[in-house]
Amino acid sequence: MRLLILLASTTMLAACGGAGPQSAGSSAPPTGSGGTGGSGTGSGTTHTFVDPTESKSYTAVGGTHSYGYTVEAAGGAGAGQTGQLYQGDATTVRNSNLTIAYNPRDAIFDVSFTNNLAGTSTASRFQDPLHRTNFGGVVEPQRGTPNLGSAQFGVQGMNYLESGSSNNITNAIPGQFAFGLVDTGQGGSYDATTFFYQTPGTETKYVTFAGYLRNSATLSNVTIDNPDGSTTEFIRQNNKLERGAFAYGEITPNDKVPTSGTGSFEGTMLATMVFNDQPDKVGNFDTYFQWIAGRATTSVNFGANTFSLSLDGKVGAPFLDGTSGQHSVMENAQFRANGAGTINLVSAGGFFGQFNEAWFVNPGGNRLDMVIAGSSIDGAFYGPNGVELGGGYRIVGGTPDERIDILGTFVGQRP
Repeated sequence: MRLLILLASTTMLAACGGAGPQSAGSSAPPTGSGGTGGSGTGSGTTHTFVDPTESKSYTAVGGTHSYGYTVEAAGGAGAGQTGQLYQGDATTVRNSNLTIAYNPRDAIFDVSFTNNLAGTSTASRFQDPLHRTNFGGVVEPQRGTPNLGSAQFGVQGMNYLESGSSNNITNAIPGQFAFGLVDTGQGGSYDATTFFYQTPGTETKYVTFAGYLRNSATLSNVTIDNPDGSTTEFIRQNNKLERGAFAYGEITPNDKVPTSGTGSFEGTMLATMVFNDQPDKVGNFDTYFQWIAGRATTSVNFGANTFSLSLDGKVGAPFLDGTSGQHSVMENAQFRANGAGTINLVSAGGFFGQFNEAWFVNPGGNRLDMVIAGSSIDGAFYGPNGVELGGGYRIVGGTPDERIDILGTFVGQRP
């Protein structure tokens, strides 16, 4: 008798199936042209960000990360994660290979989030109308996709696209990625990518935020010869998970950014996080992804070339895989972070800085302060005269024997 590790997903995937955003007749999705975040304004193009008329490609600023590991069913439903490899990277305004392209005539998205420093290799084309999906009904986005329009997060105007394939893997334990164990002798594979973004014009008109996730797993049958002549058969599952969050839009030309005055920019923040502070406490090495969404406030002094950034978000449920299930940051925990930096349009193409504090408050009041080993904030101004802004950030935990990393994005507009 053999055990098959099943992938838990509510999405039914065909060879090229999936799902994604926007209903017919709604505003067309965003586009732009290469460079450092888009074509900018005043370039003579007929393209607009809210209602694009031309095929364009944008370079996004933000962060991506990946996590690979192996689990063997011989250990039962409580088996741990082994062979772990985690990688992450945050891009700058002028150094990013995260791209999003849209063809308004055929409603086709092409996205590429390949980054060797982050261990990510996603490049997807969403061309089938069935790639459009939403929450509710029989078919929903795959496990681990944040429902940003839910009452928990309250983000408006979200669109979801999904494509992928599966072989001999079906729904298993609700809410978990793997480890529905049944009596079967087949191996299998699963690979699906979900891309989501806020419709331009919902809150901001010249920049928007987006995110993606890719879940992939391969299963293989393993037979071990025991000393007594018997054999043990089990399934080995190799998982590779990718996540990312970023901003993109029509960047403001340097000579159109204000050089005096101040402004406060309000908008949405989104982040993807891995958090495991338990290895040195209880010996639990299992790491899980969690999404964070909320609000960002960026205060800018154009005359002094300085800015400050405050993040206030709510943490989503962990993306469990059927191993230990232990985690420290609970669903609906509050996330706060504060940072600051400098505007330098010539050398950085926008602004850059660092965080000086970040912490979580779990439901019930338990506070978890981060020891920050490294951090970054990178962003640019968007639209005419820098009326909006957007960027990416990273906060890396510095406590020994912990894996804590937060990568995200933020956008904002002036009142």
